Amino acid sequence: MKILISGSHGLVGRALASSLTNDGHEVVRLVRRERVFGSPEVEWDPKRAVIDGQHLEGLTAVIHLAGESIAEGRWTAEKKRRIRESRVQGTQLLSEALGKLSHPPRAFICASAIGFYGSRGDEILTETSAPGTDFLAEVCVEWEKAAQPPAGKGIRIVNLRFGIILSVDGGALAKMLTPFRLGVGGRIASGNQWMSWIALDDVVGAIKFILNNNSVQGPVNIVAPNPVTNAEFTEQLGKALSRPTLLPIPGFGARLAFGEMADALLLSSQRVEPVRLKEAGYQFLESNLSGALRRVLGQHYQL
Repeated sequence: MKILISGSHGLVGRALASSLTNDGHEVVRLVRRERVFGSPEVEWDPKRAVIDGQHLEGLTAVIHLAGESIAEGRWTAEKKRRIRESRVQGTQLLSEALGKLSHPPRAFICASAIGFYGSRGDEILTETSAPGTDFLAEVCVEWEKAAQPPAGKGIRIVNLRFGIILSVDGGALAKMLTPFRLGVGGRIASGNQWMSWIALDDVVGAIKFILNNNSVQGPVNIVAPNPVTNAEFTEQLGKALSRPTLLPIPGFGARLAFGEMADALLLSSQRVEPVRLKEAGYQFLESNLSGALRRVLGQHYQL
């Protein structure tokens, strides 16, 4: 296959591009800098609504992962604007360009997030659950809507609703490692909030599975089958690192340190099930947290 990837230098993009290349596929990167002549790249500039449509012809699939980080810096009004625009405007630009092609790709696989559901306590959430009403939920609704190209092109659309991705190379787990390895980690607030996680290897595996399975379309929860509470996650991470987890972070402390981002990323509760992946027959490499943590951490530390 000839596959275009945006966000190819991010956590998921790097791992996915490497895996697809190793499988013998041709990976084309969507880049913001000027395209190097003859290179497997396509140039775009979402801020100026410019994209090199000529080099989009003949692709098998497009996997769109680009977007402003939601976990870097406090959520000022400017930061929230960049989060929204980088997802909605960039996706709209790309989807419209694909809709104009003479030979469009067979699939447009676009990132989203379980933030779509908002904070829902103990409610079990599936792909058919209604969206939430907070900032991230609104962004995800707009993001997924922007992924719809003009009708009649026959492009299969998939919205990847990512959960918490376990990797030491980036994401939430990487940020947690330093305090937990120092023995000063602990649950956040009550610890009752649900965390829907997935190992990075399963993220890559699930995307490749979706790429090859034409029956999968629409929203797909990219999470492992067994979500855990924050208290259980904390306990399992401490055990994996052989460290105590006796210093809880109160909710007000998280809000003081991170502002609005704390409510959205640290205190929200999302108990999400990967119904469509399981129904389609995807076999998870890691379906329980303790094994996933030991495998992920064991690749970098002597555990």
